[in-house]
Amino acid sequence: MSERALRGTRLVVTSYETDRGIDLAPRQAVEYACPNGHRFEMPFSVEAEIPPEWECKACGAVALLVDGDGPEEKKGKPARTHWDMLMERRTREELEEVLAERLAVLRSGAMNIAVHPRDNRKSA
Repeated sequence: MSERALRGTRLVVTSYETDRGIDLAPRQAVEYACPNGHRFEMPFSVEAEIPPEWECKACGAVALLVDGDGPEEKKGKPARTHWDMLMERRTREELEEVLAERLAVLRSGAMNIAVHPRDNRKSA
């Protein structure tokens, strides 16, 4: 084609290719349903692993596969508390010893604890 034949066309926006003579990969339509009542289909390749959940096209909620297994439950770790982490580092006897030492320091008055100015108010 000459340059004049393409002048004025929208080459960037419009594709001149067609789907004629092209064999598309085999597909399957999979249906999902969201908790808000929306149902929609998604095309997947026949060879693809079908995800058990998909984002709803209408509202963005998590939609589940219709007539399929639900998502696998993920094994969660139990929450580690401060006490659990402390017990990993020290035994109960060591903790009682440290507590006794700190209480002795507090009771002896050797520790200078600053008092907030508002706490020095005279009671009326």
